[in-house]
Amino acid sequence: MRTAAVIGTGLIGTSAALALTRRGISVHLEDADQDAARTAASLGAGTTEPADGPVDLAVIAVPPALVGKVLADCQRRGLARCYTDVASVKAGPRGEITALGLDTARYIGSHPMAGRERSGPLAATADLFEGRPWVLTPTADTDTETLNAALELVALCGAMPIVMDAADHDRAVALVSHAPQLLSSLVAARLEHAEETAVRLSGQGVRDVTRIAASNPAMWIDILSANAGVVADVLDDLAADLAETVTALRALQAADEGQRRAGAAGIEAVMRRGNTGQARIPGKHGAPPTRYETVTVVLGDQPGELGRLFGEVGALGVNIEDVTIEHSTGQQVGHVQLAVAPTSVRALAAGLRERGWGVREQ
Repeated sequence: MRTAAVIGTGLIGTSAALALTRRGISVHLEDADQDAARTAASLGAGTTEPADGPVDLAVIAVPPALVGKVLADCQRRGLARCYTDVASVKAGPRGEITALGLDTARYIGSHPMAGRERSGPLAATADLFEGRPWVLTPTADTDTETLNAALELVALCGAMPIVMDAADHDRAVALVSHAPQLLSSLVAARLEHAEETAVRLSGQGVRDVTRIAASNPAMWIDILSANAGVVADVLDDLAADLAETVTALRALQAADEGQRRAGAAGIEAVMRRGNTGQARIPGKHGAPPTRYETVTVVLGDQPGELGRLFGEVGALGVNIEDVTIEHSTGQQVGHVQLAVAPTSVRALAAGLRERGWGVREQ
């Protein structure tokens, strides 16, 4: 691939363009919002000048409802030899493209499984897709050149290709992305009118659950509108579980001992199901899940403290598998939770204590 066009210079489109230009690809940027295209170009994502002839690949980075319309325009203009879109829903756009009678041999649907709570070209980064899954949804009429162009795009962006059927993809993202987004928003909405004293007690748990609730609502309406029925099915099942959980909680307050035991059993059952489901989430680099243990270190809020901590952990010969920072309310300290191999916990805790750190094993 030598040349590409990116139509739509939001977070995903601009990030793809930045990744391609970093690899020496000549990228031509288009957007209905000229200011967005110019902003992306100023970041080094490419040029807003039109290409002299057909580019090798056009990446259509627009909301799902617009994919068919934009692809039709691109093919009419002969913009590229091959086309892909990066919308987060695949079956609906594919159906519209077929209904419009477009050239489906030269088109392949795709979806990079990456994003941020922020949107727009200023939120873009060239490494957004590094190590991330990137779904491709070819069909029987997708030609080899188009599939290879999409695979090259994925490789140039540093992502991992995964081939799926479009409908299977939509069911999967409803479960692991779209429904969790709504659930995060629902939990965060409980905080809107909560007492200030209650909100000030927020710890890492509620921060983890509500992190993606900061996402752009307008962007998510576009996504959910294209996958609404499948997401509703997931939430229907969840609602049934939630109703049973409410019943079990009420039973825990009953006067009857048998009802209390039944309530406890119900809560234990749903939490054990959660344990099982959580354990299925892939671990480091997509490998099978690995159990780590946590060493919590008290960290002062001074410049260089985190770097000093990481340096001393490295000097002790321990690899940090994951890290979480929780800031204390009303104090200039934080708690850094270091996830490490279970065999490293004791030596790490002892070594850090010898160096004057406040440490808690967990």
